[in-house]
Amino acid sequence: MQNGNEQENYTLVTEFVLLGLTQNHEVQIILFFFFLLFYMIILPGNILIIFTIWGNSQLGSPMYFFLANLAFLDICYCFITPPKMLADFFSHRNTISYNACMAQLFFLHFLGAAEAFLLMVMAYDRYVAICKPLHYNRLVNRGVCWVLVGATWGGGFIHGIILFALSIHLPLCGPNILDNFFCDAHQLIKLACANTSIMELLMFLNNGVVIVMCFTLLLISYTILLLKLQTQSSKAKNKVASTCVSHIIVVFVMCGPAVYIYGLPFQAVPMEKVVAVFHTVIFPLMNPMIYTLRNKEIKGLMWKLVSKHILQR
Repeated sequence: MQNGNEQENYTLVTEFVLLGLTQNHEVQIILFFFFLLFYMIILPGNILIIFTIWGNSQLGSPMYFFLANLAFLDICYCFITPPKMLADFFSHRNTISYNACMAQLFFLHFLGAAEAFLLMVMAYDRYVAICKPLHYNRLVNRGVCWVLVGATWGGGFIHGIILFALSIHLPLCGPNILDNFFCDAHQLIKLACANTSIMELLMFLNNGVVIVMCFTLLLISYTILLLKLQTQSSKAKNKVASTCVSHIIVVFVMCGPAVYIYGLPFQAVPMEKVVAVFHTVIFPLMNPMIYTLRNKEIKGLMWKLVSKHILQR
C-alpha cells in the first residue's frame, strides 16, 4: 500500500520535455520547410476531394461517401501532432503541459482508431459490391452508410477514451523527458514510478491487439476479393481490381506503421521516430490522394471544380 508522500509525488509532473526529431538546428529548419510545403500542397487537395464528392451527384455512391469521410478524418488527424512539431522547430525548450499531452494522446488514438475502423467499413462496401451486387443497394444504402460511419467514430471514441483513462492513472513522479515529438501511451508508461505490468497488458490489448486484428482482417478480406475477381468479366475485373489495389495500398500505408509501433508490447523499436513521422504526419493526408490519383472520374471532376472556381477568376 502506498503512503501519502508517494501519492503526493505522483502529482509532481505538470509538463513534459519533448526531445523532438533532432537537436540539429540546420536539420530542423530543413524539416520545417519540407513539412510546411507538404501541408500547403496536400491539405488543400484533401479539402478539394471533400468538396468535389459532396458537390457532384454522380459521386453519390457509398464508396465516395466513405472516401469523403476518410479525407475529413485525415484532415482532423493532421492537426493533432504536426502544429506542435512545427512550432517546436523554433523553440529552444520544447515542452508540453500534462493536460495538453493527455489531450494529444486521446485524439491521436480516437481518430486513428476511427480511421482503421472506416477502412474496415470500406472493405465491407467492396465485399458487397463484388460478392453480392444484386443486394448492394439494400445492404449499403445511405442510411446504412451513416450508421456505419457513426459506428467508426463511436468505436474510435471508445478506443481513445479507454487509453486515455489508463494513461491518466499512471503514477508519474519524474523524470519527465519524452524522446519523441508527441505524447503517446507507450512512452508515458516508461516514466511511471510503480509496477505497471497490468496496465501495460491492458494498453496492449486495447492498442496493439486491435490494430493487428484490423490489419489482418483487412488483408484477408482483400485477398478474398481479389480471388473472387477471377470470375468477373475482363472489363469489370480491371475496374474493381484498380479500386481494391488502392484500398490495399492505403491499408499498408495506414496500418503498417501502427502495427510496427504498437504491435509489440512496450518494446523499443528501431527508427521509431521516423516511422512515427510517416504515421502521424505524412501518410494520413496521403491516403485520400492515393484513392483519387487512381480514379479518373473523380480526378476529372476535381479539375473541373478547380477550373471553374479558381483558374477562371
